[in-house]
Amino acid sequence: MNQLTAHFSASVETDSLIQLVLSQPVRGEGQSHTSGQDTATDSVEKIVVRPVDLKSERSFQFTFCEARRETHRNYSLDDAAEEIESLITSRFRRGHLFTAEFDFTVKVKASGKVRAHQFPPSKQKAASAEHNRQKHYLIADGTPCAFLEEIGVMTADGNVRKQKFDKFRQINRYLEFVEDVYESFPKTGPIRVVDFGCGKSYLTFALHHLLNRIHGRKVDIVGLDLKTEVVEHCNEIARKLNCDGLRFESGDMAGYSPLESVDLSVSLHACDTATDVALARAVEWDAKVIFAVPCCHHEVASKLKTDFLSPIMRRGILKERFAEMLTDSLRAELLEGCGYRTQVLEFISLEHTPKNILIRAIRDSAAKPFAIPDSVKTVRETFGLEPCELESLLTREK
Repeated sequence: MNQLTAHFSASVETDSLIQLVLSQPVRGEGQSHTSGQDTATDSVEKIVVRPVDLKSERSFQFTFCEARRETHRNYSLDDAAEEIESLITSRFRRGHLFTAEFDFTVKVKASGKVRAHQFPPSKQKAASAEHNRQKHYLIADGTPCAFLEEIGVMTADGNVRKQKFDKFRQINRYLEFVEDVYESFPKTGPIRVVDFGCGKSYLTFALHHLLNRIHGRKVDIVGLDLKTEVVEHCNEIARKLNCDGLRFESGDMAGYSPLESVDLSVSLHACDTATDVALARAVEWDAKVIFAVPCCHHEVASKLKTDFLSPIMRRGILKERFAEMLTDSLRAELLEGCGYRTQVLEFISLEHTPKNILIRAIRDSAAKPFAIPDSVKTVRETFGLEPCELESLLTREK
């Protein structure tokens, strides 16, 4: 075990870890690493590792930073230490460990010689990363929150009901994703949001709470759903809770046209190609941020017939998972072709769907005209696919 990995593991044991940054990538000198993951490629400029709490368990999130996007992967402590050990010896020249007690840096020269230095701590430990202590949530347990009480997650005195804690955690996780992109929204005026297929809308109410009650911003949030009775019920709750700037309308995403610009487009359980329609509409509106949790992936799955994939195609669950990855990767690439910085993130499964992938796209200030990425063309040629629904919609609209 090298010094960096040893200090990383020790800082976890003492609960002093803040983050670890790997930088100065090695170019063209053997890019593979022992874990076999394909995320650390030539295009990754740095990797940031930080502790996260997932389902009451401590994990370590690796953020792979490329020029135009970030991807994330979560590891257990043992796997994280093994990954760091491999990366610092084969993929990156510099490692910088930040702890509450000290900073520790290592630099690996081309000759293989390692230089290590220890410095006084330069960062403060965030309360949300504290191990075996109460996690800091954007909506706190113990503080009354009207909409959480209304939907039965909290009691009147602000305590989260034990049987509803998973939903409470999910709501906060969703808000963390939104908080991460808050600076992408306009600094003045209302923040405009369209939420496709909002359903019972507890996440829509959560979004209103974050933007309006926590940040104090004016909002214009529209929850759109096909079920008239659901829309009426949600409007009743919005009126009861005095949710200014929040309304619900009956209709489908294909026919809806906002009166103003859109800052955030959300579609959290659109089935199969309905996700593509939602993404295409968001691009059409030039939405600043796009959130999508895809559900079902029948379109690509039904067209995969490549002979060399027969070991996958003959096993239903493998075919389904492969189709999911292929479909969502194509969606991410196409959004980048539209001028968005796109991330595919791990999310907590929604009650509507067991899927736990969130596509988050942020409009690049230097957006360029839409062009089908070469990577998409290559994938289609490799697997014998016709243009997917999102590609067809984007090409038609452009």
